[in-house]
Amino acid sequence: MARNKVEISGVNTSTLPVLTNEEMKELFIRMQNGDQMARNDLVEGNLKLVLSILRRFKTHDENLDDLFQIGCVGLVKAIDHFDLAHEVKFSTYAVPMIVGEIKRYLRDNNSVRISRSIKDLAYKTLRLKEEYFMDHGIEPQVDYLANQLGVDSYDIIYALDALKDPISMFEPIYNDGGDTIYLCDQIEDKKKTGTEMVSHLATKDALSLLNSREQFILDERFVVGKTQMEIADELSISQAQVSRLEKNAIKQLKKILK
Repeated sequence: MARNKVEISGVNTSTLPVLTNEEMKELFIRMQNGDQMARNDLVEGNLKLVLSILRRFKTHDENLDDLFQIGCVGLVKAIDHFDLAHEVKFSTYAVPMIVGEIKRYLRDNNSVRISRSIKDLAYKTLRLKEEYFMDHGIEPQVDYLANQLGVDSYDIIYALDALKDPISMFEPIYNDGGDTIYLCDQIEDKKKTGTEMVSHLATKDALSLLNSREQFILDERFVVGKTQMEIADELSISQAQVSRLEKNAIKQLKKILK
């Protein structure tokens, strides 16, 4: 049966080789002994890994050829820095580096304006995360990143969130098999009455009395819409702790607003 021919950046993807773990190990040993052809074989033998990652970015309007070439830059970096002593699969090591390279490209070409100080902090954080992963083979905790950069953990989280891609107003957020609910369906454009404005200001003042962690959790839960598990991962604490902090913050707000 003929294989479908799909070309990206002049590469016929249907003919790309796939290397076994044993072949990969042998090529890395040869490359680290100075064999340049082994390095080329490693690049060619992992191009399908780059292609599989591009599926994550299929909603972007960027040219697929450009993203493929940027992903290949990340692949080459991963090959040059990979150490067999890590005892992890190459794909496990390479995927975050390829994804990171593509995301950096997309951020640098993003039309949304972001504060220079926030952008600088986010880039420093991403570089530190990449260096840590290259040395240890695992992602660093937010507290470690904050200590290394001399900032608060929440600053790290906000900086990284600021670089996330904007969501379309027509992004589907719910579908139970019937009519799809889009993001724009959840946005109201009602002018506040005098009573509502007073209530809004009172709530804002009450929130300012909570500590920074409680404010952050309420904001992420009820403004951003994240789950307790997502917040727990960001703060490097358990979901149970997030739940307790959330309940305590809501309890305090009720007392203040009575």
